[in-house]
Amino acid sequence: MRLPQGGEIDRGRPLAFRFDGRELTGFAGDTLASALLANGVRLVARSFKYHRPRGIVTAGVEEPCAIVQLGRGARTVPNLKATEIELFDDLEASSVNVFPSLAFDAGAAIGALSRFMPAGFYYKTFFASQRLWNRVFEPLIRRAGGWGTAPDAPDPDCYDRMHRHCDLLVVGGGPCGIMAAAVAAASGARVVVAEADARMGGSLRRRRLRFGDRPALDWAETLLAELAASDNVTLLPRTTVTGYFDDNYLVALERRGDESEPSSPARSRQRLWHIRARRVILACGAHERPIVFANNDRPGVMLAGALGTYVNRYAVLPGRRIVVFTNNDSAYETALDCATAGASIVAIVDGRDDPRSAAVEAARERGIEVLAGHAVCDAHGRRGIRAVSVTPLAEGGGRPAATRRLDCDLLAVSGGWNPAVHLHSQAQGRLRYDEDALCFRPGDALPTRRSVGACNGTFSLADGLAEARDAALEAVAACGYTAGEPPPLPGVDEAPRAAPAALWQVPGAAAATRHGRKHFVDLQNDSSVADLRVAVSEGFESVEHMKRYTLTGFGTDQGKIGNVNGLAILAGMLDRPIPDVGTTTFRPPYTPVTFAAMGGRDRGELFDPARLTAMHDQHVAAGAEFEDVGQWKRPWYYPRAGEDLHAAVARECAAVRGGVGVLDASTLGKIDVQGADAAEFLERVYTNHWKKLGIGRVRYGVMCREDGMVFDDGTTARIGEHRYLMTTTTGGAAAVLDHLEEYLQTEWPELRVRLTSVTEQWSTVAIAGPASREVLAALAPQLDLSPAAFPFLSWQDTTVAGLAARVFRISFTGELQYEINVGWHDGPALWSAVMDAGTPHGITPYGTETMHVLRAEKGFVIVGQETDGTQTPHDLGLDWLVSDRKDFIGRRSLSRPDTARGDRRQLVGLLPLDAASFVPEGAQLTEADAPGELPVPMLGYVTSSYWSPELDSHFSLALVEGGRARHGDVIHAALSDGPVALRIGSPVFVDPDNERRDGRPDG
Repeated sequence: MRLPQGGEIDRGRPLAFRFDGRELTGFAGDTLASALLANGVRLVARSFKYHRPRGIVTAGVEEPCAIVQLGRGARTVPNLKATEIELFDDLEASSVNVFPSLAFDAGAAIGALSRFMPAGFYYKTFFASQRLWNRVFEPLIRRAGGWGTAPDAPDPDCYDRMHRHCDLLVVGGGPCGIMAAAVAAASGARVVVAEADARMGGSLRRRRLRFGDRPALDWAETLLAELAASDNVTLLPRTTVTGYFDDNYLVALERRGDESEPSSPARSRQRLWHIRARRVILACGAHERPIVFANNDRPGVMLAGALGTYVNRYAVLPGRRIVVFTNNDSAYETALDCATAGASIVAIVDGRDDPRSAAVEAARERGIEVLAGHAVCDAHGRRGIRAVSVTPLAEGGGRPAATRRLDCDLLAVSGGWNPAVHLHSQAQGRLRYDEDALCFRPGDALPTRRSVGACNGTFSLADGLAEARDAALEAVAACGYTAGEPPPLPGVDEAPRAAPAALWQVPGAAAATRHGRKHFVDLQNDSSVADLRVAVSEGFESVEHMKRYTLTGFGTDQGKIGNVNGLAILAGMLDRPIPDVGTTTFRPPYTPVTFAAMGGRDRGELFDPARLTAMHDQHVAAGAEFEDVGQWKRPWYYPRAGEDLHAAVARECAAVRGGVGVLDASTLGKIDVQGADAAEFLERVYTNHWKKLGIGRVRYGVMCREDGMVFDDGTTARIGEHRYLMTTTTGGAAAVLDHLEEYLQTEWPELRVRLTSVTEQWSTVAIAGPASREVLAALAPQLDLSPAAFPFLSWQDTTVAGLAARVFRISFTGELQYEINVGWHDGPALWSAVMDAGTPHGITPYGTETMHVLRAEKGFVIVGQETDGTQTPHDLGLDWLVSDRKDFIGRRSLSRPDTARGDRRQLVGLLPLDAASFVPEGAQLTEADAPGELPVPMLGYVTSSYWSPELDSHFSLALVEGGRARHGDVIHAALSDGPVALRIGSPVFVDPDNERRDGRPDG
């Protein structure tokens, strides 16, 4: 079926490939679809539900039928469209959803039962018995469902991602996209052009248009060469923009690697682009839609625009005797191109009563029969079309009259064009129905986004080019550029087109269905007109309900060619205007995206990379054992020879309580909060007051969620009049930043506040213990460390060990403590200096386990340890932090009767009556005289449990119902080897009066 000349294929580079084991050949520049058609392969797939024979319908991303499995082994990829796969040497593809073969598929037997399997069949049939569903029906359906087979070995290919900022992103590399990019590039603006096809040019590659005295494609190639040579332009062919999100943030998938060879880190297989654009021009084109008639799914039924692509771009003529069925002028152009290529055009069947245009006259002048006011009502042939039945359309839309049979081997159908409004809709753009063009088109234009050309419903190429030029001039001016000399608008040799006719389905569907002939609305999911009728009869009149009940618009093509027909047919059944029925929701991705591409290089060891502090190597050298806290590797404890965890922690605790200890606290989350409204912002997110906090001071705060439950806590320092430094828990830093950004962007956009994560800009060394003042004095002799000059909850900028530093007086141990912050890369030098200065005082590094023991002895809460998302500040004894004079996130929820109950689980301390008894974290607590029958009522549970050298006893923190009113009571921990008696008391076990916080009295 290959034409002897023409096309854009490279006939000097033949390529061998296999389809279902059959050896075939094509050329460089082919797609798998064009190569299959060139080899005369018409049957390429079976349908999802009924396993009906299917062929190639389109030439692009909207293909609903030609789904194949590509490759073998670990590199196999399921459910790719043959129309999108660029042919390469030794390509191997196979059909899916067939057994034992494509030609003889056992599943086709289901088609004989199709009349008994309408929409809703599965719901009504298989859910009557839950036992049968679980044991019989569900396993069978799962085994029969789906298309391709996912690989069971790790993907050997490499994937990556890129981030790009630009002034203008042009989505679509067709004539309108090229014009917009050329205009913008002349101004010096940074321009990115993303085009899904391997070659830019769009519709000019399927049409034989001329711009004045030269081919239109030459005009496009000239401008593309100029754009490629421009330093301010990035051309991205093979790149599909799959998602359009807030603030002109778009995600695009680039297919980079040659499928024939494994990729490498230097040449990834696919790349996911994250693009932030100041302005966006959508020039995505349009999708041609079919017309619904009986057996419209037969192999050999193809969209007319796709046929033009195969003839003009790939030099493939899929049929020799062609019937064209249309309701608009665009299909006439394809008919004339096919006739020029040597095909016999049996007839053009036009649903319009009296079509009059230059295209119609040109067809008649070529001797092509035009059957006006007619429609194809049936297609004949099973594995390939052999003939069609044509009938006059009865006036008023009644039943068809007598039919006429036309022998043919290809039927080209065009039911009009649907603008590709998917990205516009993803960006929350509205749609309006165009009664003249019979399509939904963008109904609004935002200053930062414009749709041009066919995707805007502007089907005249000359008008679309002018629209693209004006949109580009407007965009560059808005970005502050002075427009250069734009390329002139070409003289488009395109005759005006007559209006299309509203022909969604050929009348007589009900009668044809009774005779077993199906009218498919969604070819991928085998959804038919009869299914829509069942849905309406059962009350599923909403377009969204209809979609889910019949599967119309689901699948890998997302209804790109079937949705509008489905909406129109539904409107007819409901006797309502099409705009009143509405549209379904377009969601990202626009086309499927592989999980590997989304993951990029964040896989294996890089999936959740370990974060190391600047002092990590020094901890390793000191023999530290590590634990994972969030993504961080934190020193857990520092064992010496012969010590286990318990001995090492006891030694470290004694050092901090009696002398001085040092901790790497770099992992604490740190967020820089700046802006004129920073104080007001903190007032709203924290439960306590912040506006009167002085510069140089620090305050502890708690955040709540909207339900009043504790979300995170930490200290925040006021650095300047409009600047604060917030700290968060190590594991909660990212979540807190997301939480704060969400409120700034969605609830309080009027606040002038900017947030920046600075966790990894600071190395933090905490020195704690009675001797910590002496250690710091040796490192910063110029600093007055007296309690009066450097009080608790304050900070000072100074020099420590010759390093620029910010020192905080904050304590998470209850002892005198200083936190020294230096630049990240100065951390190792600071750690070494602290260790040297502390040697005379027996300084001891301590890890997270010791930190937990020390803070638990003081009753300090760790969010995530003493909380599980159901505790309010009152439950944790933090009433003093909750203001009753201002609003904050969660305040209203704290006034609910449930959160004010006195019997809620409250934080308490527990001491075992036998000091040697250990109660593990999570242990359930019961009354001491709990009844023997089951279940035993639970009072709460243990949140933290440790051995305390200071107390010479095990101790625990716990959440107990009404716990604060039960101090002195004895309860039991229910353990597998018997209950343990515990006495309830205050959660503060050590230094309740905070006498140690300022260090030695003589210090």
